[in-house]
Amino acid sequence: MAGIGYKIKKGILYIALIGLALACLLPFWLMIVNSTRSGVEITHSFSFIPGSSLKDNWDQLFGYINLFRGLLNSLKVAIPATLCTAYFSAITGFAMAMYKFKGNNLLFKVIIIFMMIPAQLSLIGFYNLCQKLHLVDTYIPLIVPAIASPGIVFFLRQYVQATLHKTLLEAARIDGASEFMIFHKIVLPIMAPGIATMSIGAFIGNWNAYLVPLILLNSPKKMTLPVMISTLNAATDLQKNQGAIYLGVAISVIPILIVFAFCSKYIISSITSGSVKE
Repeated sequence: MAGIGYKIKKGILYIALIGLALACLLPFWLMIVNSTRSGVEITHSFSFIPGSSLKDNWDQLFGYINLFRGLLNSLKVAIPATLCTAYFSAITGFAMAMYKFKGNNLLFKVIIIFMMIPAQLSLIGFYNLCQKLHLVDTYIPLIVPAIASPGIVFFLRQYVQATLHKTLLEAARIDGASEFMIFHKIVLPIMAPGIATMSIGAFIGNWNAYLVPLILLNSPKKMTLPVMISTLNAATDLQKNQGAIYLGVAISVIPILIVFAFCSKYIISSITSGSVKE
């Protein structure tokens, strides 16, 4: 009887997890379905079955924007910004967790305070600064600020404190390793799951960034994909563009899925993989 009860509970758990997975996939499926339907069909009916207007939506989309240029522009911003965020946040979090220096606790409190301040509050001052530095209509203001990411520094600092043993660092120093070698050869492999997790969020945030690129980028050829897709909403016939908007959003999700597919293996990998071997 105990075995039967366990199997019933396990079956219920699997059914619940399958239902949750389907609920999570439902918005993606609706996005794909609507990208194949016309604007009239989308606004007047609801369906889970794909339509026959994919080619029309494709022509409508490329009639307004150069989608592939938008993809390339977004990649030019998202990839360097994500790499800067991951590397500099990792080295900052490691230094704050493992080194004792004057002002460490104060700096940590300042980081927490900056985490609570909405980025939109500094938008006007940031634009004025970019204007004085002649950086308007360039990608530099979209990439360089990614070096300072308080939220990711906070997370990686806590992650290092929970996973990294100081004995590893002391053993490496005894062997004559420099601090930078210790960080790149020992610390980074241990931090890889945490860095991968944060990198996914950073890439999604940089890829979907809309407000700052909208304000700083003036040339249509330099606009990122979210800004280009938003121009469809400003078109005269909004109803006709609904299918094209869904198609553009569906295509824009593809790089995010690719990044998650590559980084997910690091998230589930062993925390100390590559650092300590028997």
